[in-house]
Amino acid sequence: MRQAPDSAVLYFCPATLQATARRFQAGFDGLVTYAVKANPGEEVLGNLVAAGIRAFDVASPREMYAVRAVCPDAVLHYNNPVRSPEEVAVAVRLGVASYSVDCPRELDKLTPVPRGTEVSVRLALPVAGAAYDFGEKFGVGPEAAVALLREVAARGFTPALTFHPGTQCDDPAAWGAYIVEAAKVARDAGVPLARMNVGGGFASHRRGAAPDLEAIFAHIRAEVDRCFGDQAPGLVCEPGRAMVADAFTLATRVKALRGGGAIFLNDGVYGGLTEVRDIGAPDRISVLSGDGVARQGAPVERVVFGPTCDSIDRLPDPLPLPGDIDEGDYILFDGMGAYTRSLTTRFNGYGLSDVVTVASLS
Repeated sequence: MRQAPDSAVLYFCPATLQATARRFQAGFDGLVTYAVKANPGEEVLGNLVAAGIRAFDVASPREMYAVRAVCPDAVLHYNNPVRSPEEVAVAVRLGVASYSVDCPRELDKLTPVPRGTEVSVRLALPVAGAAYDFGEKFGVGPEAAVALLREVAARGFTPALTFHPGTQCDDPAAWGAYIVEAAKVARDAGVPLARMNVGGGFASHRRGAAPDLEAIFAHIRAEVDRCFGDQAPGLVCEPGRAMVADAFTLATRVKALRGGGAIFLNDGVYGGLTEVRDIGAPDRISVLSGDGVARQGAPVERVVFGPTCDSIDRLPDPLPLPGDIDEGDYILFDGMGAYTRSLTTRFNGYGLSDVVTVASLS
């Protein structure tokens, strides 16, 4: 390593991010948007624009402003279905092109939105295949979706449907199940869909083999054609994690080794490793000595603590790390571009330092 940072660092490779953006645009048969929540960094947004992404899924006014600062003419999709009237006013002022709703009261809040604007009803189903499901928080079942879709059309908005199969989903059947039900909702409502947003949820490469995104794209297209026929709506997707994850590597440093085998890092669950509590640690991990030599010792399961003075600052499961690991070594976690900087805190004075841009992560 040419650098020897003592605080946790994210290394960013623009070429990897742009290649992933092009992969989505080449493989997905519809409009590709980026879910800003996954990583709102200016360098991320700028490189996505450079790769041809011009539409963004935003969840708040702050994300709207962040996108507009990088791309003033970007198309904004506001698919967080719970908003305050003040947030709706900002969205109208900034020319948001698409909204989603999951109950009549949220539709009422869109009264100031110009008629003809796209409004998607968010559908929720008990579909397996994701690390965790979003259906408990957002979305409405099929019967209520029928009534809400009719009301969207009756109020003069452009009717659409949206769904989200859940985070870190690599099973094409999850999208297929939603598409089948979405077609039924549209038929029962008697409302042709202008578009259908098949959500995010696309898995990043965290463990085992890399997810087969092209298989998911192909299944989506096939099921839309089968279920909708010549009434097929235009398609939208909103990848976040799968778009940005592989463009970043998180570099942490071993602060201390303990006799029982536990180690202390300079980052933990209050920092870039926050998501490990929810979806587990990635398995693409390498360890380098302080002078950049790869550790090759046989793996040893180690309890991993973060740097803060909080006893819950530890990874939920031991990590297999080289037996010859030592204090001052660097542990590199690949595929950590999603949610690391979004969720990191400055608790106890720790947290991620500035992003370092590199030509390659290998």
